[in-house]
Amino acid sequence: MSFKPANNIQDLQYFGEFGGVNPSISDSSTYTFLSAKTMFDTFEGNADGCYLYSRHSSPSNLYLGEALAAMEHTETANVTASGMGAITSTILQLCNADDHIVSSRTIYGGTYAFFKNFTPKFKIDTTFVDITNLDAVEASVTKNTKIIYCESISNPLLEVADIKGLADIAKKHGLKLVVDNTFSPLSISPAILGADVVIHSLTKFINGSSDTVGGVVCGTQDFINHLRNVNDGASMLLGSTMDSLRASSVLKNLRTLHIRMQQHSKNGLYLAQKFENDGLKTVYPGLSSHPSHNLFKSMMNAEYGFGGMLTIDVGSLDKANELMELMQHRNLGYLAVSLGFYKTLFSAPGTSTSSEIPEDEQKEMGLSDGLIRFSIGLDADIERTYKMMRDCMEELDILPTAQKLKVG
Repeated sequence: MSFKPANNIQDLQYFGEFGGVNPSISDSSTYTFLSAKTMFDTFEGNADGCYLYSRHSSPSNLYLGEALAAMEHTETANVTASGMGAITSTILQLCNADDHIVSSRTIYGGTYAFFKNFTPKFKIDTTFVDITNLDAVEASVTKNTKIIYCESISNPLLEVADIKGLADIAKKHGLKLVVDNTFSPLSISPAILGADVVIHSLTKFINGSSDTVGGVVCGTQDFINHLRNVNDGASMLLGSTMDSLRASSVLKNLRTLHIRMQQHSKNGLYLAQKFENDGLKTVYPGLSSHPSHNLFKSMMNAEYGFGGMLTIDVGSLDKANELMELMQHRNLGYLAVSLGFYKTLFSAPGTSTSSEIPEDEQKEMGLSDGLIRFSIGLDADIERTYKMMRDCMEELDILPTAQKLKVG
């Protein structure tokens, strides 16, 4: 693909109030007006460049939204206080009572719980499908369907969505394709491939320092205007507003995202290849053994690689827990949820980030007890990291018998 998302970010030029190279932070919750009429016009949405109240918008939030829209090649974007704030406001804006959603069955546990347990209160129902089976997706569409929902790279099984194929189905039936691109910023550009709305948890790779919770909805100006509408906008009325100080912090970190994603991807591919060669059941989109490897290659912005997420299956939850505890003890990373940190993070998703999904459904989708999800860090010496991880696996008798030879 010829799209260069990092260039779009770098081409934005902001000046601070006093000529600073970073835009000034709008550290105000409310804004003053020189005339009462301007306040009225701003409430009605007819006063460009004027700010009323920071739940509506603030300069800091709009700077970040503009940069993220440029990255995702959408007309504009709205930042939120969390990734779930982005997801829930989008769904509730697009759906009314008696509407229907077709969703990937392998999605973040919080999103699954929202679809399965929360939206039915408003008579919004969801059918969960194998998103890699386009025939199954289309067969699930009903006259009440409004949305096809997926993650570019699914959490935690790392299934790859055929965004172009899903966009064709959505267009054919007059639906909106909503794509959570949290696992693959820069690597995949869903809007270029036909997605109507692109969502991120900014908490993860985009911010990159595990110190902030945030989200974003990227879409058309018309849709974002609806989200922000003072009378019936879901983002406006549900109040998932990002703080201006946090927006400023995320914007600064966004400018190094291209460098970080290249290193996450480089380290992820190296470890995935080593683990697979050691006989471990390894899932990573960059491996030719991944069932959607070629699909990912056909969609990706190649310079950013296949991402920093991989999984291995060590056979049982007890073994998974032992390995993660030992790796943390050896300073190889943290036994923690979330992803996109400079340090490697690992967790057993069946009992953490996907625990909202019932056990029988976990088994049906292939989420086993022994699965460990890795968010690979920015290690400068990934060869040393691998050797230390392998030592931990040998110590706990996790490696297949044929591979139990010490690395010299």
